[in-house]
Amino acid sequence: MRIGLAFNQRPKDVVASLDVDGRVPAESDTVVDHYVEWDEPETIEAVANALRALGDVVLLEAVDDFPRRLAEARVDFLFNMAEGLRGPNREAHVPAIAEFLGVPYLGSDPLTLGLTLHKGRTKEILRHRGIPTPPSVLIERPEDVVRLRDVSHYPMFLKPVWEGSSKGIAEANHATSPDAAAERALQLLEAYDEPVLAEAYLPGEEFTVAVLGNGPDATCLPLIRYRFEALPDGALPIMGYEAKWLWDVPGAEFDVLECPARIPDALTDEIRRVALAAYQALGCRDWGRVDVRLDTNGAPNVLELNPLPGVIPDPEAHSCFPWAATVAGMTYDELIQAAAAVAWQRLSGQALEPVARTRAAS
Repeated sequence: MRIGLAFNQRPKDVVASLDVDGRVPAESDTVVDHYVEWDEPETIEAVANALRALGDVVLLEAVDDFPRRLAEARVDFLFNMAEGLRGPNREAHVPAIAEFLGVPYLGSDPLTLGLTLHKGRTKEILRHRGIPTPPSVLIERPEDVVRLRDVSHYPMFLKPVWEGSSKGIAEANHATSPDAAAERALQLLEAYDEPVLAEAYLPGEEFTVAVLGNGPDATCLPLIRYRFEALPDGALPIMGYEAKWLWDVPGAEFDVLECPARIPDALTDEIRRVALAAYQALGCRDWGRVDVRLDTNGAPNVLELNPLPGVIPDPEAHSCFPWAATVAGMTYDELIQAAAAVAWQRLSGQALEPVARTRAAS
């Protein structure tokens, strides 16, 4: 089998500090967090090495003339981990190209990737399906900030609407009044040139749920609880940009993930139920992650979904999906191979077997 690996590789030296007021500088395309969702070479190589047990691996960086290179590669299966760079459809680009060329691929389809990347559209579907999610207001243009005066549930938390990996998520996004929310919304609109979601800030604990599989066979790996008590004194209890990319670095002894989450069995079951309901409602396939936070009554609410989960191999990086897989008894290679096998089973109805011997990547 020829397996294509679609990826975006992060340029060097682009992750830096936020401004003192929590804003992301926006004066160039190479500052701070524009590429934070893209993968380091070590992650790309780790995934490729795991896939080589299943066949020949063709590395396909999803930039420039990717459609031509994918067509010429004539792969049997595409393992997609490419995030794209700009716009509400960036995560859907590679799957859409693969579908156009008739290449079977890992993961959710373009529609699901577009819906889940847009936090506002996600919440509309969740509410329609009766899945609990915090109340929210979508700010699409500066004149929309007046809508924040009609909101009764403060504090609010603001987010750029189609970013991931905590891009644009800073402590300064926590607003306790309509005026503060309006000011921050205008800053984010200018910095990211995209709509802003303002949602009710939930005071309870936060969890992330790694899901593997399809339909009724989809299962949750052990739950992860974010140990906000490990954050610096006085820090807002969120996994924002500061916590994920500035404080949680190798060697910093920042033990932020508790897995399995030490919570009552009944709460574990409810979080899993809500996460799987959201996974199914948005049409996720093969694998994905669901972020859940408890409200004032201790009830799980879905914050957002990530059908392109990060898979950093270094345990000290606290990448959630590999961390949960490790607790479930899987090695890193077994996780990558399991995701590929789940997708291949969905696509072909057949098991994906290891090859007798492996060859170097193309």
